[in-house]
Amino acid sequence: MVFSTPIFMFYFLVLTLLVYYIVPRKGRNVVLLISSLLFYYWGEQIYVVIMFLSTAIDFTHGLLVERCKARGNHRGARMAVVSSIIFNLALLCFFKYWNFIAGSLADAGLEFLPTIEYIRLPFMDPIPFHLPIGISFYTFQTMSYTIDVYRGDARAQRSILNFGTFVTLFPQLIAGPIIKYKDLGDQINERTCSTEKFASGVQIFMVGLAKKLLIANNVGALWDSYKAMALSDLTVAGAWLGVLAFTFQIYFDFSGYSDMAVGLGRILGFEFLPNFNYPYISKSITEFWRRWHISLSTWFREYLYIPLGGNRCSKSRWMFNLFVVWAATGIWHGANWTFLFWGLYFFALLMLEKFVLLKPLEKAPAVVGHVYTLALVMVSWTIFAIEDLSHLGGYLKVMFGLGGVPLADGTFRYFLSSYLPILCLAAVSSTPLGRTVYRSMGQKAQYAMCTVLVAGGLLICTAYLVASTYNPFLYFNF
Repeated sequence: MVFSTPIFMFYFLVLTLLVYYIVPRKGRNVVLLISSLLFYYWGEQIYVVIMFLSTAIDFTHGLLVERCKARGNHRGARMAVVSSIIFNLALLCFFKYWNFIAGSLADAGLEFLPTIEYIRLPFMDPIPFHLPIGISFYTFQTMSYTIDVYRGDARAQRSILNFGTFVTLFPQLIAGPIIKYKDLGDQINERTCSTEKFASGVQIFMVGLAKKLLIANNVGALWDSYKAMALSDLTVAGAWLGVLAFTFQIYFDFSGYSDMAVGLGRILGFEFLPNFNYPYISKSITEFWRRWHISLSTWFREYLYIPLGGNRCSKSRWMFNLFVVWAATGIWHGANWTFLFWGLYFFALLMLEKFVLLKPLEKAPAVVGHVYTLALVMVSWTIFAIEDLSHLGGYLKVMFGLGGVPLADGTFRYFLSSYLPILCLAAVSSTPLGRTVYRSMGQKAQYAMCTVLVAGGLLICTAYLVASTYNPFLYFNF
């Protein structure tokens, strides 16, 4: 089930909220657990068993870690947390990377791993083998739980119902943001709901819905057109225009989902940390990654980079630590060589900034930093979006004008004139200009504007929902 569908907004969500607010507070986690499982089952059906298994195993491991620590058995606690990590990584790697590894080995002439098309279990029809939605997110969340308990950052959850609510919480279950248990554990046990929280949650949800339906889907159509073109039909300006469209699409698609998740969480009484902070206004790649997919970069910093030694080590070891983190960041996004190259591309840029570019960028006019960052980020999205290596190489050649490619043509001018209004809207909306204007208003003006925008946005988005076809969020694939 997807947030930006009528069945979610007008049936599932309405029914869930009615029951959630009617039952006593002690019963609300039961409502959330049941509704979250139904939400997931709607899209994955039998694969909900995988989430049950992950929940049960990590719940047990958390209790085991705490019990071992209480008895002074630190070796046992370490073994328990390592066991939890191995289980979750094995689960993730099997479903996400098995066929990629098998295919890559076969391409190299090493055909000893079979690819999997179906999972066959006794007394059941064959189950199509695919990546379960959200597994990249909920395995990281459950790993963070056992690690937090081991470090003493959180107490083990003694109610499997409450822990199941944490794992399956539908607002952020299938595309994040990645919520660490130490940030949400207390709210799972006890939280407050209020009219103010509900109203602000609705506003944030509507902002996210508008980002997805009104901007991401529309600029995505432009990128789809350019991605489908033969390389011989592309021009330099057209190739950059297509990538600009994807640059806006992935931001408004993913930040839109994150906003909707944060808004839904607030409606239910939770406070999720923001996942984006206007990344396209950054003046360096270093700053960009402080603003983009904050929950993922924070997770890797706390649970991989720092345990490897962080920067409290030799320069060569520090560089190795960053290399591992960025390789992991790349392959987390998908089972393809291009995602690994994407991660290592950012590793190389961050090294270049650290040793050469960062100080000159700080002294240069702001516009230089903005142009530098946006251009390099657009190149990164080209690597990210095109999974076929030969097509990727050809597209990059066109972007940089290699091989006598024309600068522009009639197709470019047609697409530019057709999509210019939505591209301008996307450009303005990717800056804090709207937020600045809103905060400069008086309280009554803010209230009036919110009322008009929420009501108008709901009407327009509903019209889009009714008229459009199914268009899932990009990060569902990861």
